Amino acid sequence: MASDSTPIFDFNKARGAIVDEVVARVCGGVKDPLLLLNDAAYHETRRLGASGGHALAEWRSLAGGLGRMSEAEQRAKLEELARRYAWDVAGNFDRRVYKFASRAAAPLIGVLLSPLATIRNFHHSLDLTSLDGRIDVQGPRELVRKLCDLGTVIHVPTHLSNLDSVVFGFAIERAGLAPATYGAGKNLFSNPLLSFFMHNLGAYRVDRRLKHQLYKDVLKAYSCILIERGYHSLFFPGGTRSRSGGVERRLKLGLAGTGVEAFVRTAVRGRTQRVFFVPSTINYLLTLEAETLIDDFLQEEGKGRYIIEDDESTQVSRIAAFMNKLMGLDAGCVIRFSQPVDCFGNAVDENGVSHDPRGRAIDPMSYVMDRSDTPVRDGARDAQYTRELGEVICESYKRDTVVMSTHLAAAAAFEHLRRAAGHADLFALLRHSDDVSVPRARLASDVDALLARVRELEARGGIVLAQNLKRADGAQTLDDALRAFAGYHTHEVLAARGNDLLLRDTRLLLYYQNRLAAHGLAFDSLAPRGQAAA
Repeated sequence: MASDSTPIFDFNKARGAIVDEVVARVCGGVKDPLLLLNDAAYHETRRLGASGGHALAEWRSLAGGLGRMSEAEQRAKLEELARRYAWDVAGNFDRRVYKFASRAAAPLIGVLLSPLATIRNFHHSLDLTSLDGRIDVQGPRELVRKLCDLGTVIHVPTHLSNLDSVVFGFAIERAGLAPATYGAGKNLFSNPLLSFFMHNLGAYRVDRRLKHQLYKDVLKAYSCILIERGYHSLFFPGGTRSRSGGVERRLKLGLAGTGVEAFVRTAVRGRTQRVFFVPSTINYLLTLEAETLIDDFLQEEGKGRYIIEDDESTQVSRIAAFMNKLMGLDAGCVIRFSQPVDCFGNAVDENGVSHDPRGRAIDPMSYVMDRSDTPVRDGARDAQYTRELGEVICESYKRDTVVMSTHLAAAAAFEHLRRAAGHADLFALLRHSDDVSVPRARLASDVDALLARVRELEARGGIVLAQNLKRADGAQTLDDALRAFAGYHTHEVLAARGNDLLLRDTRLLLYYQNRLAAHGLAFDSLAPRGQAAA
């Protein structure tokens, strides 16, 4: 359990001072207030143009009057807007809500991940320990706990599902780690119940509709100041849920870059705040939104070549059938913490000492010194450090991806699809739904061969095999995957036809096999531009 000395427990007392510091930092760094105000007025006038109303009139008035304002008036207006945005962003934290949510999380997650068992044992499901068998928390938890006492910890997990924040919060609780602040889309605060919990558990509002630089500066300053003050943070550096189901290979490190900035700023002030990044993987046997996500991915990638047909999820009878299947399902999730690193991608030990790739101790301060051994801020240099940190995080994701039976079965089945279709392009492959079948024994044998490759890669530290598959063979692994597929999705993924299995939903086969693509264990259509396929 987090210590009472954890900074976030006293967040509300400091909130006003944090807002003041955000405003001072943003406004103090502006050389030309007219430029920033013009940018804000332009973007807001465009955004609000269709809706009209008082807000649009206010921005139009500002845009029309900027040329007549003195610089002092411009700076006063800039400060007014920055303060308005800072208060809108600022989060909140209530110990009582945190204590209640820690207990309420158990039955909520239990229903989502193992509904039948939760209903049968509802009284025991109120205990967080009841989820330990269904959400497996792995990795160097004790090391992360010690680092929380030595500096600010920034969690940077993979992102697959809307459940991620819930299950990762559970993982933090079960690992005895301090709660973390995190950014959440402002649209999520429109739900009164969800808003109540997020507003009182350290979430800060991010309005993705606002595109102008002033708002971005406020958001960045807020994140940076929280880290400088020792508030542990959570970012999903992928930026959004993985549409493809694959492990992130390129990251959006805007907010994560504030960790580097926070370290440098405190070093320049002579009161260095150590900052540690903890990559993590969130691994599901099944993903609740897999069908929607893979459709989004294919629409974007296909540029019109892939047409999504109406599915049965719009029919009341099919929704009822799906819920019936869901109530009989026991699924699983593994949260795996990776080796923590400093802002520059160096591994850190339990004393917070950084070590280079050869294991030699190294002082992170050496990265931010000028020629006279004085720590200095350098935007271009720190941006490069952030890019290099992103590469280290992506490598951690690969090493700590946990392989589930659904990934293996899908990869083996999709390879059969490719062979049957003559290695056609991706969208031609996907059109072969219901056209290809494979003997069940043959697919089990292929899964067995894939298991052998995974075990070999695991022995080299390149991936992690789920605990229940450590001694499983191909037939057992395939059986486990078929039970999972049959219980969760509105469409059959692999359908039994006598002794054969029919490849029915090629989209979902692609989605689940994509989890292994970065490792060279499955068909790879996900390599970022400029990178060779694995």
